[in-house]
Amino acid sequence: MIPARFLVTCDHGHLDDFPWLEFVHRGPSDCNGPLRLHEFGPSGEMADVTVFCDKCEARRRLAEVVGPQGAKQMPPCSGRRPHLRDHDPNGCDCEGVRPIALGASNLWFPVLISALSVPQATDELGRLIEDNWVVLEKATNLGVLQAFRQIGQLKELTKYTDGQIWKKLQEKNEGVDKEAEEPDDLKTPEWKVFSNPSNAKEGRTFKLRPVDPPEEFTQFFEKIVLVEKLREVRALVGFTRIMSPRDFDNPADLPEERRASISRKKPTWIPASETRGEGIFFQFDEQKIQDWVSSNQAFDHEFESGHRSWRASKGLDPEVGYPGIRFVLLHTFAHSLIRQLAIECGYTSASISERIYSRNPSDGDPMAGVLIYTSASDSEGTLGGLCTLGEPDKLGRHIKRALEKMSLCSSDPLCSEHLVDGGETLHGASCHACSFLPETSCERGNKYLDRSSLVPTMERADVSFFG
Repeated sequence: MIPARFLVTCDHGHLDDFPWLEFVHRGPSDCNGPLRLHEFGPSGEMADVTVFCDKCEARRRLAEVVGPQGAKQMPPCSGRRPHLRDHDPNGCDCEGVRPIALGASNLWFPVLISALSVPQATDELGRLIEDNWVVLEKATNLGVLQAFRQIGQLKELTKYTDGQIWKKLQEKNEGVDKEAEEPDDLKTPEWKVFSNPSNAKEGRTFKLRPVDPPEEFTQFFEKIVLVEKLREVRALVGFTRIMSPRDFDNPADLPEERRASISRKKPTWIPASETRGEGIFFQFDEQKIQDWVSSNQAFDHEFESGHRSWRASKGLDPEVGYPGIRFVLLHTFAHSLIRQLAIECGYTSASISERIYSRNPSDGDPMAGVLIYTSASDSEGTLGGLCTLGEPDKLGRHIKRALEKMSLCSSDPLCSEHLVDGGETLHGASCHACSFLPETSCERGNKYLDRSSLVPTMERADVSFFG
């Protein structure tokens, strides 16, 4: 006996066995088989599989329910949640379940919220309070604080009086309450620290060192900062099936009904991991970015049209979520440099991640930056191989080499002729041979990429930022 290798799932995260009896009999039936699976052809695809009923001689091919339209021919979803060993108490109102192969890559996507631990305090006492916040947040009054100090819980604060610590602690609590009003925006505080490295306080898990941009690229970058120490926290808040959360800029934008719960009741805590590492931060010249965007409106309209078509094909609102060609430029630059740095830094491209800071002036204070970083769960973090390549004499060579590789792809001319057509892809002149990165590295699932935004390509030479 071998297990049937087909299941059914829906956009809401439910999972169940394939309804073989209902499928072959095209609805509820008193006939209970036995059933047989016949496979025709060597591929083993769903289209090659036919279900037979020995008793009533009914037959049906799985090819009938393959694809987005196939869900309409399937029975309604049962709402089963095998990971919680129950059925969804709210039921399921999806259009229909979709067949999926056992072990398919789109069977489970984690919904992760990632944040960098950047110090917000501008003084030594404030930084120490942040470092010891796990203990200090439980100090509800001055007496509790004094008790903590007497049992030796706050040895790093010995040179400060109880009054000084309590005053600063109250200020910290007020700040936490204000920050809680906008929990979705995690990148703005990071951007403020990285773009002003001289005001950032060094700590056990955070250290910045600004360096000069490479001489040949000074007109493009306002500043480059070496992040010698970095701490990242990733929290698992749920998971999705069929659609990846990387299709959204912010996991909070993911429709709640498409995010499967990790517990039967509303969780009071969620699993998280902590890693330490290093990175390089690039802040682009804002005026240079705005001039480039304003002179390439046709290019912007191409991506916006593709964005709308792609979201409409996924059943999402096509009028929201477009990041603009500013994001396309920053995103493509990050991919090109990660692929180049991975050759010499000692880390594979799968272990190097990107963090894109992009905001159009119409949406608030503009942002145009890229953080390329790596991190590990080891208590000592990483070994410094990435930061070393950020020195001006080395970085200039790597940026130049990365841009050279973007100008020509081994899949040209097909790659350079690829259009943002809004089908199953949402990228221009980009492919696995020149621009794509592993899933663990890219924020947006290899979407919003076009190497012609960086340098001239075989097909297009009029929109390149670096010329």
